[in-house]
Amino acid sequence: MAQLRCGTLTNRGSRVRHSRRVRKSASGSALPALLLTALLPGAASAPVAAAAAPPPVPALPLLDARTVLLVVSPHPDDETLCCAGVMQQVLEAGGRVNVLWLTSGDGSQLGSLVIERSLFADPQRMRSYGARRMAEARTAMDTLGVPAAGQLFLGYPDGGLLALLTQYRSHPYRARFTQASAVPYAQALFPGHPYTGETLERDFAAVLGRLQPTLILAPSPLDTHPDHHAAGLLAIEAAHTLGSVAVRYWIVHGGEGWPSPRGLLPGIPLTTPPVAVALALRPVALTAAEEDRKLAALRDYQTQMRVMEPFLLAFVRTTELFAPAPLAAGQR
Repeated sequence: MAQLRCGTLTNRGSRVRHSRRVRKSASGSALPALLLTALLPGAASAPVAAAAAPPPVPALPLLDARTVLLVVSPHPDDETLCCAGVMQQVLEAGGRVNVLWLTSGDGSQLGSLVIERSLFADPQRMRSYGARRMAEARTAMDTLGVPAAGQLFLGYPDGGLLALLTQYRSHPYRARFTQASAVPYAQALFPGHPYTGETLERDFAAVLGRLQPTLILAPSPLDTHPDHHAAGLLAIEAAHTLGSVAVRYWIVHGGEGWPSPRGLLPGIPLTTPPVAVALALRPVALTAAEEDRKLAALRDYQTQMRVMEPFLLAFVRTTELFAPAPLAAGQR
């Protein structure tokens, strides 16, 4: 309809200009042009139609039995906060779901104080805490229906991913809480791999090569948590390398006070995070049953529910938000 109005305005403008040319022909200056137009119809260009705007990129590509989803999760629980509904939808469509946890969540000061009851983090107890969070992640994925084969851990340092991609690209980083400088978990994909950016990138690429995903859901670098920012950088590089794979970006740490209101308020949509007002976040609707199962999976994270329950529950909403690009136009 807008194009028709635009065309009408253009045609009216043409008629006005044409009448002005006819009046001007009394002096003889416009007549040759009119004769040329009459003799050579092709010489007069038709009004140029307004270029149609490209259709908006959908929140997600079509989900069907060919979908191979990879959720890139910086810590155990992020995958459920951002993507539990979509994971259920992929499984319902007959597709495959995989979750890759980059860290085991073993660098939490709150975890040390509240769960481990230690003012000063003990390295061995924090590694046990990381193993406990990995076990919770497996339980949560069982609740969502994600098969064990799709539950993958890299075991890199919680709170250290951005340092690996910047200062510690080739020499090992020592984790503050676990004092590990290599992957300490036997259940991880690559135990013993050094904590370097180069190794992290190789391990990430190896997982992509093994899984061959058709859809990746990863953090936007706009997420204010440094581990999420780093995970977004890894996903951007993967998107450039893989080319044809669809990538969508999500945010968990979106600015002070977000999501708001805090706590469990089912039946309302997730609002846009303050850090992403310029980002084209698009909603994916969840059914009531998908919301309920998302809530059940979050409750499987008992350690996290003890330290940040209102924050976690604020993501149990009627929608999940995804952007087709990691950054807004003009951002780097």
